[in-house]
Amino acid sequence: MKRALFALALSLFASSAVLAQTPAPLPDTPLPGEVAFVQSATKDLNARFPNPAAAVKAGYFRYNNEDKTGAISYANLQWNSVDPRHPSQLWYDVKGRLLGADFSRALAMPAVAPNLWGLNPQRWFKFRNAHVHWIVKNPDGTMSYGLAARGKDFVAAGGNLSHPQAATLVTMGKVKDASQVVKIFTFPAQWDTEIWLTPNPKGAFATANPLVHPSTENAKGEM
Repeated sequence: MKRALFALALSLFASSAVLAQTPAPLPDTPLPGEVAFVQSATKDLNARFPNPAAAVKAGYFRYNNEDKTGAISYANLQWNSVDPRHPSQLWYDVKGRLLGADFSRALAMPAVAPNLWGLNPQRWFKFRNAHVHWIVKNPDGTMSYGLAARGKDFVAAGGNLSHPQAATLVTMGKVKDASQVVKIFTFPAQWDTEIWLTPNPKGAFATANPLVHPSTENAKGEM
């Protein structure tokens, strides 16, 4: 019994030590050293990408449905953002208003958070597992977005994440005909950080924005 209590005490001590080493959560508002990044990116990206048409012209394309924050994401397949002027994703609302952006960096091992542009490294989070997205053109000419599969499932079906092909989706039973697929790409493992480019009273790094209201059609949304 004493041995068990001692083991429990050691366990609690170890847990406390781990907790003590865990950094405190950052506020959703920018830290002093992050203000310049947020202000510069907000001004620049709103000027260059005020609407989806501007994003498409620059090489971005829509790939998902409106998520539960009210955002529709556009990607450019450049997953290693070289500077604050080149986000990997831009988000718009259903009316075409620019809402925010993602910046990405390659997830190498050992996984050390990026230390860039004055951002606290804790702002970056990991997408550990690659996955495949595709866009389907329906018989009536409309597009279906938000379609995805886990990378390991795609590979198990004979697919290649470096060069994903629509034929693999047919093998997986995801589509009936490869010709339906107008876009297919791999979303690789990566570091990612997000900021709101439209005013957010909760802060530029908040998960949601109380000033952005998802459309009534968005019942479940994506995230």
